[in-house]
Amino acid sequence: MYQALYRKYRPKTFDEVIGQEHITTTLTHQIESGNISHAYLFTGSRGTGKTSTAKIFAKAINCLNPINGSPCGDCRVCKALSQENNLDIVEIDAASNNRVDEVRDIREKVKFLPVEAKYKVYIIDEVHMLTESAFNALLKTLEEPPSHIVFILATTDVQKLPTTIISRCMRFDFHLLSDLTLKKHLKHIFSLENIECEDDALTQIVKSAQGSVRDMLSIADGIVAFSNGKIKSEDVSKILGTTDYDTNLKIIESISEKNIGIALSLLDGVEKSGKNMNVVAKDLTQCVRDLIVAKTCPDAKDMLSFTQEIFEKYTDVCSKIDLDKLLQFMKIFSSMITELKFALSPKTLLESAIIDCTLNEKKN
Repeated sequence: MYQALYRKYRPKTFDEVIGQEHITTTLTHQIESGNISHAYLFTGSRGTGKTSTAKIFAKAINCLNPINGSPCGDCRVCKALSQENNLDIVEIDAASNNRVDEVRDIREKVKFLPVEAKYKVYIIDEVHMLTESAFNALLKTLEEPPSHIVFILATTDVQKLPTTIISRCMRFDFHLLSDLTLKKHLKHIFSLENIECEDDALTQIVKSAQGSVRDMLSIADGIVAFSNGKIKSEDVSKILGTTDYDTNLKIIESISEKNIGIALSLLDGVEKSGKNMNVVAKDLTQCVRDLIVAKTCPDAKDMLSFTQEIFEKYTDVCSKIDLDKLLQFMKIFSSMITELKFALSPKTLLESAIIDCTLNEKKN
């Protein structure tokens, strides 16, 4: 049976967790020194490794022969904890188990010693979904936990957690990953899977993931299924509904040249090819942002993760447009993105933004 890439390549050691060295290094030091806290808070955007890191840590603090702070995977305890029916690592989805009764059940069960391991670990995912009464019940346990219990709370919305909960946990903030880091990781996975992929296609997949490893691999899965042998840039555009780099650049260049007709004609062609106008609007906004980066940043090529050919196209276009004009375009397009949520006709709104950019251009 085919296994999704994000599951197949889920990290099993701290060394395999990418882009979160500030967290994995600290956790490794704690395991090597034996200074294990009773409660941890993992917070950050989706797909950045919170749950995977929690599972690795839960095994590592119980492993009989940890290797550089990571679980060995071969000892008796590691093998026992790898079984789905093990009782010493308990994963709870707070989105569907958010009532006070569920937390009270945890309070009763924490009294019992682990079956195989030294610590019994409770991983509570999306903990911000707990009700107020459930948080109050959890607080009682966090205040005076048994010595054999470790809590790992994971959330994508830390602002919703009571400060009384946050203050009793060791907090770790997971960061979104850079395009360069994601691209290197995806390239490595594709090489292991013997999948050929154009460099431009890699860049498109990475940018669409917006810093999330899981999103990137999920997108890659769909594109691998669609493509036949080799992933091409046009395959990615078809699956994601995005606009190609050349078209985006031509539209922005037309605006800067005060040619409304060409810009609107290009947009009409994009719509007739079946592209979603909401996605096109975001692509154009991203294009303007990338032009600003290409124009102003000395390490722009690394920041943008473009191939040399595409990067040269961006530098050529941005050399013809003043920075203040690009900033004006960014302001107009960014405002349009906010209005898209309420627009009856996204294309009309996008056309208005293009005209507005051109008219503002004429005033300068």
